[in-house]
Amino acid sequence: MSLERESTAIDQIAEDWVDALTEHDPITGSYIGREGAHARLNDFSPAGSEAVAGVMRDTLAKLREATPADDVDRVTKIDLTAELELSLARHAAGEDLRNLNVIESPSQQVRDIFDIMPSDTEGDWANIAARMAAVPEAMRSYRESLDEGVARGLVPALRQVREVAAQLRRTAGMSPLIQPRGGVPGGAAPGDKPKGFFAELAERAGESVPESLRQDLAKAAGKASEAYAGLANFLDTHLAAHAPEMDAFGRERYELASEVFLGAKVDLDETYEWGVEELRRMVDEQERIAGEILGEKPRPGIVADAIKHLDGDASRKLHGTDALQKWMQETSDRAVAELGATQFDIPEEIRTLECMIAPTQEGGIYYTGPSSDFSRPGRMWWSVPEGVTEFDTWRELTTVYHEGVPGHHLQIGQAVVNSGTLNEWRRQLAGSSGNAEGWALYAERLMEQLGYLDDPADRLGMLDGQRMRAARVVLDIGVHLGKQRPDGGGVWDGDYAFEFLAENVNMNDGFVRFEVLRYLGWAGQAPSYKIGQRIWEELRDEAKGRAESGGGAFDIRDFHREALQLGVTRLDTLQAAMRGQLAD
Repeated sequence: MSLERESTAIDQIAEDWVDALTEHDPITGSYIGREGAHARLNDFSPAGSEAVAGVMRDTLAKLREATPADDVDRVTKIDLTAELELSLARHAAGEDLRNLNVIESPSQQVRDIFDIMPSDTEGDWANIAARMAAVPEAMRSYRESLDEGVARGLVPALRQVREVAAQLRRTAGMSPLIQPRGGVPGGAAPGDKPKGFFAELAERAGESVPESLRQDLAKAAGKASEAYAGLANFLDTHLAAHAPEMDAFGRERYELASEVFLGAKVDLDETYEWGVEELRRMVDEQERIAGEILGEKPRPGIVADAIKHLDGDASRKLHGTDALQKWMQETSDRAVAELGATQFDIPEEIRTLECMIAPTQEGGIYYTGPSSDFSRPGRMWWSVPEGVTEFDTWRELTTVYHEGVPGHHLQIGQAVVNSGTLNEWRRQLAGSSGNAEGWALYAERLMEQLGYLDDPADRLGMLDGQRMRAARVVLDIGVHLGKQRPDGGGVWDGDYAFEFLAENVNMNDGFVRFEVLRYLGWAGQAPSYKIGQRIWEELRDEAKGRAESGGGAFDIRDFHREALQLGVTRLDTLQAAMRGQLAD
């Protein structure tokens, strides 16, 4: 447990910011467990974005005037100031007006928030009904921003527009092949009985709620589905007509996006060249491990042969999502128990991690942190694509460590536990993908060092993921900055990205397609994993060097304890804190 610390003026500024943000952004409020947020949705309109920007400016002004009382305050001031400045820069650049991609934009945020809403009581279902009833206005406000983006020439790429329209139709219960006719939102023909996400959610209430509430749920679900279908039609018939075919963000937009996800500025040209070399190193390491598995010397094609051999091993297969969920939970529980006894101080509050199969089928594996009172535990979610029924344990063992302990759950859960030291913003909302995802990749390598991946097959699976993350550095920077392709075949473009990733991952076509679409529309996020790992490893090596140069012994547990006590910060804040370079 963390030590109690008296709240300061800077803590209060940060707490007030959380209150103001969750008032304007109830989706975020639900993620951190604010009960009053569960029945509402965001205003995604230009006016709504400007209202949030106004609160950011007020908060920033107060922060700049405040004097830190201690190092905790110094981290809060540095980190929150940088985040607000960056968010205001994105707002000024009009990014809210073209905020559309296949994984993390308003249509997915609205749909996904229902996954974590409580549904145990009549009151919970009343909140779900109220939030579903708010979907049409949320989608209208979102459409208003996209319309303003068209007027200002700020439009997302055509590939993203088409893909999101297809997602919206699936959520609404429409076939992508059915086009709207007769002005009916959704375009369903007489006699059709489409059943999408919202209708299925409403039906889950069953007999546990009164008939009047079931009717409210059904009505709200119908309106929400219509709103999603209507937005799909808008994307296909209006936004697509203005959307550029080029996927690349360009250097100026990409630099801003990269800093958002990393929480630091890096030399993108140097990072691209490092990524190319790191990818080569991953390939060499994979070939050596494949040689161990097959009892051969490394050679071209040996990785594919080793994978074929492992894929034929029935003892390493799971059949069906029930078996997958059970295996994930058992693996996670074992890691928590063993690492908590030998390697980390794991508080009781975060010794529970729920492994879940997500109700979506869009692909992707992700973590959601615990609520502030731990009434909702940390959860690992697996969104299994339609038709995928077999899973290989050798591929996925490291995934459980990445999402759970010692990965995301340990880092993020520890921050929530530290209520006596860290204000709510630091515990629940601070941080960057570069820090969190970098830590999770760092954790994968740590588990190898601790002997949890001694089976060459499991190490090959870990390297398969590490190779993919290195490939993403090259792909993401390459395509969005128009770099020269590593194969000498000219300049990167979106079409080559699919070919390149397929060569560097051993996944099915559906996975490759989803992943590349994600990178093309969510620029800067994918490289943050491997770049973050690079920075975490540099900080550890620097700490080791300082200890040894001073004649002392380096204790990696002390390094981890000091770093995790900070919570999740921007990477540049992490670097300053671990190097003793914090300043008022």
